Amino acid sequence: MSELYEVHQRPDVDSPVLLIALDGWIDAGLAGAAALAQLLTAAEWEPVATFDADELLDHRSRRPTMHLADGVITDLTWPTIELRAGTDDLGSDVLLLTGAEPDHRWRAFADAVVDLALDLGVRQVHGLGAYPAPVPHTRPTQVVATATSASAAAQVGFVPGRIDVPAGVAAAIETRCAEVGVPATGLWAQVPHYAAAMPYPAAALALLEALQRVAGLRFPPGSLTEDAATTRTRIDGLVAGNPEHEGMVRQLEEQLDARPPAADGGFLMSGDDLAAELEEFLRDEGP
Repeated sequence: MSELYEVHQRPDVDSPVLLIALDGWIDAGLAGAAALAQLLTAAEWEPVATFDADELLDHRSRRPTMHLADGVITDLTWPTIELRAGTDDLGSDVLLLTGAEPDHRWRAFADAVVDLALDLGVRQVHGLGAYPAPVPHTRPTQVVATATSASAAAQVGFVPGRIDVPAGVAAAIETRCAEVGVPATGLWAQVPHYAAAMPYPAAALALLEALQRVAGLRFPPGSLTEDAATTRTRIDGLVAGNPEHEGMVRQLEEQLDARPPAADGGFLMSGDDLAAELEEFLRDEGP
């Protein structure tokens, strides 16, 4: 038991998969948020544990919402970090860690999450996210991994070579998982860099498909398939008739088609390309 969380009930789960979907870090195209929204809609989720937001969050950067009625404060809604339990369409047990990425005590938080996962018999851990990449919207969205083992990275696909980029708290959890022998991957959808600031449902759909391929979890896509097609049509319209935009997309297609195939049949970008797009995205996002 950790002082960082309170257990509400011990779920009756059998070798569950833990999914990490915390907000506050890179989520190009809002893909991780859209995938999480679909997960929450597609299954019944019961509360398992709540983490101490006062200890982990800076409320000056994550302020509570004040509710007013005729000038009278009726309530405050505080940001939370919660662990929930549910099942997928096949009846497989799933744990879902949601809420705000902690501002403080990352090592202690990672220890607490992994200790709780071990206590509940978690067999795999997978994070959900997306980052901007030099890829065209006219090709299927690829998902690459950060992982605790070479075999797990190869199962998903990965960015070859050495790369140093800022990390989110999910990376700290993955690292702790590696130390205790729990397989863990971060699943990262590649969003066209020119579409990274708008909702990009195709990337959310790719994350759900990756969960099925890697973890055997099946969740219905909901409206994501239709939303992805609508977004594709919208971007096609924005690009069409603009020679500069058409040339950019054509160049990205040629570069992607020339790359070597990844382990999952997709294509891999270089570490330099990833770092450049990520740095530009973070500059545009601000602190």
